[in-house]
Amino acid sequence: MRYFFDEYAFDTDRRELHRGSDVIPTTPQVFDLLEYLIQNSHRVVSKDDLIKTIWKGRIVSDAALTTRLNAARIAIGDSGEGQRLIKTLPRKGFRFVGLVRESCQTAGTMIHDSATRSESAKRGQFSPPHLSIVVLPFVNLSGGLEQDYFADGITESLTGDLSRIDGTFVIACNTALTYRGKAIDVRQLGRELNVNYVLEGSVQRGASRFRVNVQLIDAETRAHLWADRFDKPMTDLLEMQDEIVSRLANALDAQLIEAEARRAERSHHPDAIDLCFQGRHSLNKGLTSENLAQARRFFEHALTLDPENVEALFGKASIDLSTATTFMADDREAYFSAAEVSLIKVLSKAPSHARAHASFGILKLFTGRAMQALGEFEQALTLDRNLASAHAMTGFAKVFIGRGAESEAHIQQAFRLSPRDSISCRWMHWLGVVKLILGADADAVDWLRRSLEANRNNTIGHFQLAAALALVGSLDEARAAVRAGLALDPAFTIRRTRGLIPSTDVTFRAGSKRIRDGMLMAGVPKE
Repeated sequence: MRYFFDEYAFDTDRRELHRGSDVIPTTPQVFDLLEYLIQNSHRVVSKDDLIKTIWKGRIVSDAALTTRLNAARIAIGDSGEGQRLIKTLPRKGFRFVGLVRESCQTAGTMIHDSATRSESAKRGQFSPPHLSIVVLPFVNLSGGLEQDYFADGITESLTGDLSRIDGTFVIACNTALTYRGKAIDVRQLGRELNVNYVLEGSVQRGASRFRVNVQLIDAETRAHLWADRFDKPMTDLLEMQDEIVSRLANALDAQLIEAEARRAERSHHPDAIDLCFQGRHSLNKGLTSENLAQARRFFEHALTLDPENVEALFGKASIDLSTATTFMADDREAYFSAAEVSLIKVLSKAPSHARAHASFGILKLFTGRAMQALGEFEQALTLDRNLASAHAMTGFAKVFIGRGAESEAHIQQAFRLSPRDSISCRWMHWLGVVKLILGADADAVDWLRRSLEANRNNTIGHFQLAAALALVGSLDEARAAVRAGLALDPAFTIRRTRGLIPSTDVTFRAGSKRIRDGMLMAGVPKE
C-alpha cells in the first residue's frame, strides 16, 4: 500500500518514505509510528494506543514518546510548534490531519483515490473537520504577469493567515494550486479535499484601481454563504495585498463562525465544539446582557461535555471580562477574578492562543497593569497579525500610560484591518473615552454617538455620551442620553465606576474624574 500526502509518498510494502525522488531515512520505530497515525487518520489515537501498537505494551516514558513523535514530524517536514500534519490534542492524544490519498497495485494497474476513498468514507476517514476550508487560486481577470503574481500572492497569504484562526483546518496552498484553471464542482472538491467550505476569488485591474471579488461556498450544499468586493486605488502592490488579505481573513473568521453555528443548530446531538461555535456566534451578535447570557449557556453546556475544552473556557472568560469592563454588574472584582482563573488555564493549555493573550491584556489593563497589558497585546499580534481588536486595545491602553496622543492611530489601524468587524462599535467607544480623558469633548461626542448608532445596547456608552454632552454644554441632549441608558439598566449608578482606577497617570486620573463630573451634571444617579 502507498499513501500520498503533502509532498510525500509513504510505501508500507517497501517501508520507504519518499519526498519526490528522495528517500527520507527513518528508523523502524518511527516508520511504524507514522504508519499507525496515517492509517488511523480518521480518529484521535491515544498514548495508550501508540504504546500498545508500537511498543507492544512495554512501559514507555513520556520523554521517549515525545522523542519519537518529534522524529516522525521532522521526517515529514512538520514541527511540534506548527503541527501541520500531526496534531497533539492535549489530554486526548494525537491525530494525523494531513490530506491522505491511498493507492494500491491491482492486476498491474494503479488505482488512485476513487476506489479507496469510498472504502475510507465507510471508515469515517473523510468526515470533514470543523472550519475546514480550501482557498482556490484567485483568478487574474486582467492578464499580465504582475497581476498573476498579485493573485497568487493573495491566495498564498490568505491561506497562511486563515490557518492562524483558532480551530481552522486549511488545505495547503500547494494542493490548492493544482486546481488552477480547472472547472470545479465544489461538492466533488469538498469530498476530494475533505473540507466543508470553498473560497473562490478573482482579481481585476482597472485604470487606477484594483478590484477583488470573493465568495464563500458550502461544499456540501453548494450554497453561497457570503460574497464581498474590495475596491482599492492603485498603490504599492505588496501593501495593498497585505491590507486585502487582512480584511478577508477578519471577515471570513466571523462568516465561518456563523456558518458553523448554523450547522450546529441542525445537529440533533451537538458536541462541545458545536456548542462553542454557537457560543462564539452569540458573542459576535453584540455585547448585550441577553447575548452574553445565551453565550454563557452554550459554553457551560460545552464544559459539561468536555471540562477541559479550551474554547469553552475562553468563552466563559470573555463573558466574565465583558461583564466587568462594561459595568454590567456591581461585583466587578468577582468577574475579573473568574476571568483571570479561566485565562490562566487556557494559556497553560494553549500558549499560542492569540485571542486569549489579547483578553488577558484587557484584564491586566483594567486591573492596574497597563505595561503588562501592552506586552500581551504585542504577543497576540505576533501570533495573529490580523487580530484587529489587539490593535484597538493597544490604542486604548496608551491613554492609561500617558500616551493618549498615540491612541487614535492604533484604533484606526483596527478599522483598516477589519472595517466591518462585529465589535467595531467597541473600538469607537474606546476612542470616545480616550477623547474624553484628553479633554477633546466634541470629538468624544462624535465617536460615542457613532458607537451607539452601531450598538444602542451599550449601557455605559449612553452614560459616557451624556457626560461628553454635558461637558460641551448640551444638557438637554445629555439628559436624553441618561434616560436611554437607564432604560437599559435602571439600577445603574455612578457608584459602579468608583474604585476602578487602573492607572496612576495624572492625565488619566484627571480625565476619569471629568467623566464622572459630566455624568453628575447630566443627571446620572449618584448612588
